[in-house]
Order: sequence, then C-alpha cells, then structure tokens
Amino acid sequence: LAHGEQRYLEIGIALATDPKLLLLDEPTAGMSPEETIQTGEFIKSLADPLTIVLVEHDMEVVLGISDKITVLHNGAFLAEGTVEEVRANAEVQRVYLRE
Repeated sequence: LAHGEQRYLEIGIALATDPKLLLLDEPTAGMSPEETIQTGEFIKSLADPLTIVLVEHDMEVVLGISDKITVLHNGAFLAEGTVEEVRANAEVQRVYLRE
C-alpha cells in the first residue's frame, strides 16, 4: 500500500472499534499536497459524532479541520482558541504561521 493508503487503513482499524474519541498523531505526515487535502477532509467528516484529538505540525491542516485548537511550542502552552483566535494570535503567527 502507498503511504496515504496505509494511513487510511490505520484510521479505519481504529474506527472499527466504534470509538468516541480518536487520537491521531501526524496523520498527514509524508503525504503529497493532494493527499493531505483529502485526508484533512476525511478527518473533518469524522468529527461528528467523534471527538478527535489531533497532533499535527502542518498548521494549514490544523486550521482547516479544527473547531478548537491548543498550540504548543517546545512542549509549552502557546495559545488556545477557535481557528480565528489562534490565527490572529501574534505568537502563533511568529512561531508557526510566519505571517
């Protein structure tokens, strides 16, 4: 299986247990831009009724699929809030978004 297909299989195996909470660690790591977009849309489609905890370094993925975001930097709390609040946070912009 291709890398993206392996990630989908892993998520499918986790979903087979009918969880209420899904933990995903870097689900788009190593994917092409197209695969990343597809995977983000897929993960977002799972969010109702699941609660999803996502660890992801690609802030565009995070901002595209999240309702509430907690941002850590070097293991320390940096910011928390909605997509709009996090995107507007000066420290998040400096560290992750380079805006």
